[in-house]
Amino acid sequence: MFVARPLRPNRPRTPVIRNVLLSLALSAACGTSAWAAAPSQLETDAVRAYNIAPGPLGAALSSFATDAGIALSFQPSITEGLWSPGLSGTYSAQEAVSRLLGDSGVEMVARNDGSYTLVLRQVSLPEITVDAPDGRTNTLPPTYSSGQVSRGARLGLLGNKDVMDAPFSISSYTSTLIKNQQAVTVGDLLERDPSVRSTGQTGGIVDSFFIRGFPVGEGNLGELAFDGVYGVASNYRVFTEYAERIELVKGPGALLYGMSPNSAVGGVINVVPKRSLDEDLTRFTTRYAMNSQFGGHLDLSRRFGEERRFGVRINSSVQQGDTAIDKQSRDVGIGAISVDYQGDRLRSSLDLINQKEKFDAASRPFLIAAGVQIPSAANGRTNVSQDWGRSEARDESALLSSEYDLSDALTVFAHAGGGKSDVERMSDQTPTIINIAGDTSSTPGYYKFEVQRYTVDAGARLAFDTGPVSHSSVLQVTRYRDELSRGIISGPAILSNIYHPIDRPRPDISEPRTPKVSQSELSGVALANTLAVLDERLQFTVGLRKQNIKSDNYNTAGVVTSAYDKSKTTPLFGLLAKPWDHVSLYYNYVEGLSKGDTAPSAASNAGEIFSPYISRQQEIGVKLDYDSFMSTLALFQIQKPSGELASGVFSVQGEQRNRGLELNLSGDIARGTRLLGGVTLLDGKLTRTGVTANRGNKPVGVPQVQTNLWAEWDTPRVEGLTLTSGAIYTGSQYVNQANTQKLDAWTRFDVGARYATRIADRPTTFRATVQNVLDREYWSGVASYGAFSQGSPRTLLVSATVDF
Repeated sequence: MFVARPLRPNRPRTPVIRNVLLSLALSAACGTSAWAAAPSQLETDAVRAYNIAPGPLGAALSSFATDAGIALSFQPSITEGLWSPGLSGTYSAQEAVSRLLGDSGVEMVARNDGSYTLVLRQVSLPEITVDAPDGRTNTLPPTYSSGQVSRGARLGLLGNKDVMDAPFSISSYTSTLIKNQQAVTVGDLLERDPSVRSTGQTGGIVDSFFIRGFPVGEGNLGELAFDGVYGVASNYRVFTEYAERIELVKGPGALLYGMSPNSAVGGVINVVPKRSLDEDLTRFTTRYAMNSQFGGHLDLSRRFGEERRFGVRINSSVQQGDTAIDKQSRDVGIGAISVDYQGDRLRSSLDLINQKEKFDAASRPFLIAAGVQIPSAANGRTNVSQDWGRSEARDESALLSSEYDLSDALTVFAHAGGGKSDVERMSDQTPTIINIAGDTSSTPGYYKFEVQRYTVDAGARLAFDTGPVSHSSVLQVTRYRDELSRGIISGPAILSNIYHPIDRPRPDISEPRTPKVSQSELSGVALANTLAVLDERLQFTVGLRKQNIKSDNYNTAGVVTSAYDKSKTTPLFGLLAKPWDHVSLYYNYVEGLSKGDTAPSAASNAGEIFSPYISRQQEIGVKLDYDSFMSTLALFQIQKPSGELASGVFSVQGEQRNRGLELNLSGDIARGTRLLGGVTLLDGKLTRTGVTANRGNKPVGVPQVQTNLWAEWDTPRVEGLTLTSGAIYTGSQYVNQANTQKLDAWTRFDVGARYATRIADRPTTFRATVQNVLDREYWSGVASYGAFSQGSPRTLLVSATVDF
């Protein structure tokens, strides 16, 4: 029997017993709270006399709890900057709470153990329906009580999924975490994830990553998704000012998002843009970073019109001055506007972003000459780049998104947008370390890049039942196109030293032309269906995407030198079971897609075009959700083939296999104490290679251990004061496939504090962080092509945020 059914929200999870211990395999503490399905009010009418002075809301409520004889615990972030009028007289408990809370936007709710906690009356996010089955693209999942991570993510084709209903390992970081960690870029934020390692440079011009031991974002074609689609986010750096969430879906994502523009398979980073809030917001943040970087950020949100259906969110920021790195200065300007309409059936949004980043003496990664032992890293402040070096990157992006409910069971959707990146750089290219003393040789050059990107997609989601089986189906067609223009003119080599840089005169290099060098088009069609039975406790997701890849390369005269036109179909199988309300078990088989190579001119089969490479992942895992604490344990294997030139013939005979164990945890481990982090154990191996001696070696840039741990503690004696700390550990990494050159393991420690108060009746939060507090000297990470980066120097970050 086929029965159409309405798209429906997630069913609330039944409360769990507070003292159930988390699995030892997940190394987690016991859950600290379980929400009751009880009324959100005190269940006692006892009348008492109260005499509570006006003051901070948190302190006033603590006094009330003591006088009333109730157990009350809550996150200080809920009451930060809020003021209570106090209480004097005889009242029932309900009347007392009502007067103390006033119009603060906070309410007290009962737990099923007889204690009480505080929640916001309205979540400050767009008015949306959180619905795993329908996957509506304009919805945002709610956060956990810690506010650092979200309960779900937007999984491309599948739309929104609650973390406990997704057969994948997901990390979804919120704007609260972004603010508290003072993360300026996506690269800054993802330092918090144990599955990710940054291969970009502190003070460099690009953010790039390794996820599960595979590169993301190393090329000139941006690989970060924006609101679930490729082609909109800037190519080289994405800032957090306009981000509501930064989501990380680990593993290949060819079915979910389509083929990555630069063939990444380790995971997908998705930027969820800020949207207008239910309540008006005017927030200003001032910033300072060593040595003299000053900046400001304005965040403005308004809704208006009939039933406040129209909304606008404006984010604007500037930052300029000298950085903590010698000879280096940085200027940043960002403007982002989001306009949205929330109707009964139609929902639409338009995002416009304009950003510019300018560097003097931008940092560069290093290469190492063959046979040379890697020398110890210099202090992170030391800058080999010449002071006449400069770089300027401009990005413009736009995305129009709409969805319309044709019925309660059927929704159609579409996206259209794109972006443009322009880079002009005069600098010394990647320096090569030529001896153990740290001497370097680099080639200066005048570089210009122009990248244009276009994306469009359309699809439909249908929810229906066939007997006891519910279905959530989606059909999508996509088209992405990019064009890369590039010009480079090089000068004579420059010699310097990583410990004692030598100033060299600026070479006389003319401005290059920028002819088009490549053009690519990725188009396809995808179909997926999630079947659920037993009240959605057992779910099976199956999908297929057929992807066509077209690519043309050009010479300087504009003549096509090679053309590529291939297709592949990639599947997805996901199984998820929820034997208990707080536990999900899952398995997935997913594939990644990379553009096949064309044999180089040095090969006897020059010009031969190879089919797209298919990477394969199998993953099994368990997730625990205790409302205030979330943990995921995943075991995975990813196999990625590659082409190699051996004995004069180019062929697909290489393969890298990464096996790994991931533990991620976040949330409250005790009252006022929160943790975020985990550990990733990687076993990377070159299982096939044309160079026999390299077979079985470790791949470039894949450490065996990656560990992150970040902690927050709300001090009980000082209302509003939170102390923070963090540690990052990365094991040793090889720089070459022969495994003869290696970076040492390293650990970095950060410390900080924030203080939330109210000044002139305005909620105000002060934040301070010291990164690399011990000023450790280290090489931080390795790109897939063997370039490695200097670690961050000790740096002080300070900010103050005021809501008007």
